[in-house]
Amino acid sequence: MDTIADFLTVVRNAGAAQHKTATVPYSKIKESIARILKDEGYILDYVVEGDKIKNLTLTLKYQNRKHVIQALRRISKPGIRCYVPVKSIPRVLGGLGIVILSTPKGVMTGVEARKNNCGGEVLCYIW
Repeated sequence: MDTIADFLTVVRNAGAAQHKTATVPYSKIKESIARILKDEGYILDYVVEGDKIKNLTLTLKYQNRKHVIQALRRISKPGIRCYVPVKSIPRVLGGLGIVILSTPKGVMTGVEARKNNCGGEVLCYIW
């Protein structure tokens, strides 16, 4: 079961239905992706809720009644992993979108990975 793909699907569907929030089960990697989405301006905020059973609640962002995230694409899947060296980190829509990578230094965008000179597993594209 691919929990990151489920996370991206919940965000995509909540945005298409114009919900204010989207809630998913908590994991550290989902929180890292949510942090990147907030830093890049794709969501307004995220909150971790609960003690024993934690949930991650995202506050979605809209502009002119359209969801800010136009598309999400999962790249590396459990069956087919996609690893790239630092020189081969892709650019999404010529730099208009972001690529999220899981590197030895943590989950980060492609721009941060180039600055830190580390490649890794390409998790998803967002634009």
